[in-house]
Amino acid sequence: MLFEEFPILHYLGNAIDILLVWYVIYKLIMVIRGTKAVQLLKGIVVIVIVRILSSFFGLHTLQWLMDQALTWGFLAVIIIFQPELRRALEQLGRGKIFSRSTVNEEEEQTQLVEAIVKATSYMAKRRIGALLSIERETGMSDYIETGIPLNAKLTSELLINIFIPNTPLHDGAVIVQKHQVSAAACYLPLSESPFISKELGTRHRAALGISEVTDSLTIVVSEETGSVSLTKNGELHRDLSPEMVSELLSKEIVNANKTSSSARWNWMVKKNG
Repeated sequence: MLFEEFPILHYLGNAIDILLVWYVIYKLIMVIRGTKAVQLLKGIVVIVIVRILSSFFGLHTLQWLMDQALTWGFLAVIIIFQPELRRALEQLGRGKIFSRSTVNEEEEQTQLVEAIVKATSYMAKRRIGALLSIERETGMSDYIETGIPLNAKLTSELLINIFIPNTPLHDGAVIVQKHQVSAAACYLPLSESPFISKELGTRHRAALGISEVTDSLTIVVSEETGSVSLTKNGELHRDLSPEMVSELLSKEIVNANKTSSSARWNWMVKKNG
């Protein structure tokens, strides 16, 4: 009755309802981003498209198969992706799924850069081979699953200890996710580019390979020469000094976050006059 007396409240309620639904969908996408559930969503979209096309062209058998897949697919989703669903429910229970982090993001990123520069400098002087990949926007969960999970705070001492020769975690890559060492001894895809110098080994090919399929930053310490290299967007920057490594990482991680925050602030100021 209130909506009938004030029609504008009806439209306002509908708008709020739609916004809340979209917000929930957005948060769910953030939870599954970088996991195998993304591939599942792509598969569901394909099945829905095939179902529509089969109905349009009168392909009754294919239509029946797609109907069965959609009917029983939700049960399969619950069984296959039980870990992801449990994680989402745990985050919801802790109140983290809808909240923003209050930790100083810039300070954490600065500490991350300092720890990586210190570790790479130490290993470069002693010619300790290392391969370190930093996740950015593109999820790297598929590659994290190939290694040994650590979920430890990133420190220079931890990185150095991981890459000490003849230790169980020495071979493979360390993947940094959200300022933590998510896993070690991970397998990264090797680049098949014919333009890579013959003097570069498997670590450099892996660093280039992961930079070709993700937007990650990957640092390589050569075991033969002790030189430090960095890859991003399919590009290889070789023979970097500690100062250059610090400058590149700060530009790509710390300053990029400042620019993004500044852009959001300017947009809000402009919007609110």
